[in-house]
Amino acid sequence: MSVHKKIPKKVTTHVLQKMKNDGEKISMLTAYDYSMARIIGDAGVDIILVGDSASNVMAGYETTLPITLDDMIYHASSVVRAVRLAGTRPLVVGDLPFGTYQGNTRKALRSAIRMMKEAGAHAVKLEGGKEVEDSISRILTAGVPVMGHLGLIPQSIFKFGTYTVRAKEDAEAEKLLEDALLLEKIGCFAIVLEKIPALLAKKVAETVKIPIIGIGAGPHVDGQVLVTHDMLGITKDFHPRFLRRYLNLYDDIKGAVNQYIADVKSGDFPNEKEQY
Repeated sequence: MSVHKKIPKKVTTHVLQKMKNDGEKISMLTAYDYSMARIIGDAGVDIILVGDSASNVMAGYETTLPITLDDMIYHASSVVRAVRLAGTRPLVVGDLPFGTYQGNTRKALRSAIRMMKEAGAHAVKLEGGKEVEDSISRILTAGVPVMGHLGLIPQSIFKFGTYTVRAKEDAEAEKLLEDALLLEKIGCFAIVLEKIPALLAKKVAETVKIPIIGIGAGPHVDGQVLVTHDMLGITKDFHPRFLRRYLNLYDDIKGAVNQYIADVKSGDFPNEKEQY
């Protein structure tokens, strides 16, 4: 008798809204390639973010600014193939990188359509509030789901000059809440809040009806996101307060490579069972 594997329920924007309404926390991690996306998809994560953090993690740049839309489409298409071929559940969100949507609504729409058509992403993510309202609205007219991003917005690092916690002062906190309400009003399906005070994040999550996903925003939001390479300890020199390392793969992988080199040098690899 054949046994059919039950495919996990596919996550959609509707499912995410239901999760918030039901009080079920949302899990989100980054991926930039087929192999990692296959692993975290099989593990059952709700959302895979193909983040412009690929600029740092995969390409070694100091900021997220240098990565191009073509680069992001390459990474996103690899992730989408993993999710599609494995039949796993995550919603795949592709970041639109710096310079592809700010100040030009037509360019923003073209960028979002390319991310959806060429990469097969399920949604796009943009940084900013009122400043990018027109671009988000234009993208939404094409039926493309948009995730917002407020608080620390890395694409504006040279404007702020620091990666420190945002919205600690009343004026900036008030603007952030206004921007969150605006993003909800114009049709974003969720918002990432990065590196803001936990109590402010709690207020935002309680005020808006759409899911709020935090990174360095405390426990009172609707979900959490981390960069997978940070969470697994593949990156070594990044130690923000909000990061919990679940593994230390940098040392584990380095140790395995050291052993492989030693085995090759000594002639131990390959042995009789590892040849034809």
